[in-house]
Amino acid sequence: MPASATNPALGILIFTLGGLAGAIFYLPFKKVRKWAWESYWMIYAIFGLVLVPWLLALSTSPNLTAVLKAAPSSEVLYCMICGAIWGFGGLTWGLMIRYLGVGLGLAMGAGLTSAAGTLIPPMLKGGGAVHAMFSTPAGITSIIAALVSVAGIVFVGLAGMSKEGELPEEEKKKAVAEFNFKKGVTVAVFSGLMSSGMSFGLQGGPEMQKLALSIQPATSIIWAGMPVLVVVLLGGFLVNGGWCLILNLKNRTAGDYVSREAPVLPNLLFAALAGAIWCSQFICFKTGEPQMGATSYIGWAVLLAAQILFSQLLGLFLGEWSGTSGKTKSLLLIGLVLLIASSGIAGYAGSLAK
Repeated sequence: MPASATNPALGILIFTLGGLAGAIFYLPFKKVRKWAWESYWMIYAIFGLVLVPWLLALSTSPNLTAVLKAAPSSEVLYCMICGAIWGFGGLTWGLMIRYLGVGLGLAMGAGLTSAAGTLIPPMLKGGGAVHAMFSTPAGITSIIAALVSVAGIVFVGLAGMSKEGELPEEEKKKAVAEFNFKKGVTVAVFSGLMSSGMSFGLQGGPEMQKLALSIQPATSIIWAGMPVLVVVLLGGFLVNGGWCLILNLKNRTAGDYVSREAPVLPNLLFAALAGAIWCSQFICFKTGEPQMGATSYIGWAVLLAAQILFSQLLGLFLGEWSGTSGKTKSLLLIGLVLLIASSGIAGYAGSLAK
């Protein structure tokens, strides 16, 4: 998109809305009744990873099929593998929120995803890129961003430990029914690192986006990222859907979908809504990029920063930090400031690289 046609303010707004979606997607799950986790997660995966993105792509990208046929197989495979890597993180993202709550869970998970997204890509490019990390202003700034993010995660973790020590069990579980700090942190580390695969995949299909703009009838530049999105999410679905199916069979919960003892239709609607909301954050990411022009590299940082911010506001609203001391809340505040600052530093590193 020509510089004169870009609108960075609109792009930032779109990324911010995506962060909001990432923070609130889990709320509809709270309305699901008498279903096993794997049952409502399966419906979420079908809608969020397949139906919604494909319906949107088919309606906005008239050359979608032709693009996928013409795209380099290596690029398609790379994007799908990145989606599958995210899939393992996505499976445990829900568990992270179950054990830590929306506020603490998303802060730790998104913070780790941000750090991994800063450090891992150069490492995958070979020794020259790794050397550049420690010898160029952009590389050194990226490392600083990752270290600040880790510091933020440490402070948020200290806040969680402080909360666990201050509140009796019944108080902790009023807002987070399955609160378990040790389990939650373990899951958050794995989920945050694996979830960074989504960033690699969404930014790993440049040829697909070029083909979307050139094969007639051409796709609008705003929607040129849709072919990449559906491929990445399909990789994620193979992992999420496959695991849910295994659990349905293992735990004999496949009957949940037709159970007379559960409110099947409301459960389907709420789980599907969670999937649609979740998917919208990455739709925002891919549609916001063209508005940023040469500064599109800050999109992932803004998305995660907004997700962290909104998750904390939501956590406060849900009472996840009620009854905690000023010390605990101060630790949380310091951690959040560091996490958000790390996203800004990562964006600045990208500008130095340009």
